[in-house]
Amino acid sequence: MRTEGSVKALVTGGTGFVGSHVVRVLVEAGHTVRVLHRQTSRLDALAGLPYESAVGELTDREALLRACDGCDWVFHVAAVADYWRSDVVKMFEANVEGTRTVLKAARAAGVQRVILTSTAAAVGMRRDGRPASESDAFNLPPRHFPYGYSKWLAEEVARAEARKGLDVVITNPVVVMGPGDLNMISGNFVTQIKRLGPLVPVTSGGVAVIDVRDVARLQLAAAERGRTGERYILGTANYDYRTWFAMIADVVGVRRPFLPVPDAALPVVAGVIDMARRLGIPTPVDADQTRLSSRAIFFDFSKTWNELGEPQVPMRKSLEDTYRWYVENGYLKA
Repeated sequence: MRTEGSVKALVTGGTGFVGSHVVRVLVEAGHTVRVLHRQTSRLDALAGLPYESAVGELTDREALLRACDGCDWVFHVAAVADYWRSDVVKMFEANVEGTRTVLKAARAAGVQRVILTSTAAAVGMRRDGRPASESDAFNLPPRHFPYGYSKWLAEEVARAEARKGLDVVITNPVVVMGPGDLNMISGNFVTQIKRLGPLVPVTSGGVAVIDVRDVARLQLAAAERGRTGERYILGTANYDYRTWFAMIADVVGVRRPFLPVPDAALPVVAGVIDMARRLGIPTPVDADQTRLSSRAIFFDFSKTWNELGEPQVPMRKSLEDTYRWYVENGYLKA
């Protein structure tokens, strides 16, 4: 039941890691939530939360029109984050064409505002070594970084719809940590260091990180006060890998990783990983991440902090909560 001052929001991808936290934040703020999900989606992450269910695929226009009907906001969080390039065609269909279908349905349904969850992987890397900002454009080789490229193309779709009158705000989360990462996309940092400890190789680059609960809060802030057509990079801190790995090791109770990997060796390692993947051998990291691991992939968060608000969860607490969740749910032994 909607109350005065509340809105009705559709969340695509609401059963996933980020999406389920967005649903929780919206519910806690007093809003009514409808979740678009597939017939086969696991709903565990939404247990105990009040929401309406809308079943459909991202590319099903009629299902999207029904899902958007009566909604004030749409949070388009659903995406295929395939860093391993196992099915690039499927990824582009979901991330680009799926976004196109969602936004067209939102416009047709008279939705007031759409929040598109993109990724910092769609933001370009500066060649001068300075942290990248919202004004930087994707400039990595699409063949090696198809996920970031697909999300950049999704942003282009959003900008085109904005020119036609749709109110769209884009968010670009950096690496997202926190409890509930079932697929261990970012939680892989925690699981690998717990299992391998000091044997995890340390490269010269760095990473930008944020807690999933802050991502969800900032998504709501973007809906409330973000500027139409603007990007907002969602991040808490930039860390070099040695510092980041040491923090994780301290949290999970293992010796800190110390094995340095020369930058010159990374292309060779990436080639070996590529070959292993082609042979069907699983690897803890993908070749493209390896190629970038000598780079400090840092971002400037000042625009988001000034306009939407600052993150509230310190990264050490985020790691502690992530580790506790993996232990409590049987993914890791304490």
